Amino acid sequence: MSVFFNLISVDDAIGLMKKIAPPMESEVVPLMDACDRVLSGDVVSDIDIPGFDRSWKDGYAVVASDSVSATDAQPTMLTIKGRIQMGSGERLSMKSGEAIYIPTGGQMPLGADAVIMIEHSEEVRDRVLIKRPASVGENVILKNEDFSRGKVVFRGGRRLSPQDIGVLAAVGATSVCVRGKPRVGIISTGIEIVSVDTVPAIGQVRNVNTYLCGAYVQKHGGIAVDYGIVRDDVEAMKNLLCEAASECDLVLISGGSSKDKNDVTAVAMEDVGEIFAHGIALAPGKPTVIGRIGTTPVIGIPGHPAAVVMVLNVVIRHLFAVMVGHSSALAQSRKAVLFENIPSEKGREEYVRIHLNKDGMAVPLFGKSGLLNTIAESDGVIKIPAGCEGLEEGEIVEVMLW
Repeated sequence: MSVFFNLISVDDAIGLMKKIAPPMESEVVPLMDACDRVLSGDVVSDIDIPGFDRSWKDGYAVVASDSVSATDAQPTMLTIKGRIQMGSGERLSMKSGEAIYIPTGGQMPLGADAVIMIEHSEEVRDRVLIKRPASVGENVILKNEDFSRGKVVFRGGRRLSPQDIGVLAAVGATSVCVRGKPRVGIISTGIEIVSVDTVPAIGQVRNVNTYLCGAYVQKHGGIAVDYGIVRDDVEAMKNLLCEAASECDLVLISGGSSKDKNDVTAVAMEDVGEIFAHGIALAPGKPTVIGRIGTTPVIGIPGHPAAVVMVLNVVIRHLFAVMVGHSSALAQSRKAVLFENIPSEKGREEYVRIHLNKDGMAVPLFGKSGLLNTIAESDGVIKIPAGCEGLEEGEIVEVMLW
């Protein structure tokens, strides 16, 4: 019991999370199913992209030097030699004094080195009037300018976005090797917890945290498994912990982690596994328990929803990053001007919920950690370092966005 409420720093907690995180094995999935998955290895291009010099505008392929003196008032007149047909594979040729109509994506004819946009030209019978000069290479994408054959397109550890899927299709990746999705068991504790379809009586609260944790798990590439509610019963908690740890890659427990004699999380965890830390110098989120059963990490999170949000976003995201092989656990952030002073208690790292107003200023949302309204209204949090007495109005702060 020596680790019970022996506070560690947030940085130490993050380091511990990374250390006990079991990396997921890789699996091959069809490209259509790969969005939001994390690559487990590098992907290279199988071809040059593009495989030929092509136009990226509708217009006329020209010799750039022919257009040097072209203006609206005194356009340059060129003879139309022909028109590029998309997908034909035939490469036309031309010389100075000539122009060839070319659609977006069309293959550049031999002899041409620029494309005049159709908006800057006027076709008159078999001639075209060029109304502005073009520089060499203007509106032209050169062969392999995008990707070269054999070049790494994406490194392992990248979480694939919809646009990434499009790129992978272009380089012939019909399937990709990605990290497996971790199964995350979720347990809620407390005799006061009731299901969300129940109207709570006095002294009861709905089971918010199971859904909050489940949504977080799904957003970060995991599979949420609901193990229900455990009343304040150590034996029931021990049995359920063992079951969840044997079936999942990670177990999250909300509630029951403080020093109250009825709080069973830490007691049960120690009986069936091992505890590495109980207490993080983080507000809200101080009573967090970090442990393991076998090779499965088990994290006990305080029961207040605001504390759950904080611990998930500040600490557990690093554990997830290691598990799914994400190359970065950095949250999205933006700089903003602080709207008003924020006092802080020295000695522990504190995170204050922030609303970004219409002027982009960071407005602190002060409130007790059990309140839900400040979670719903917040756009993210700002960090107040341990030992700092607070932040002052007008300071530039970094807002970690949810």
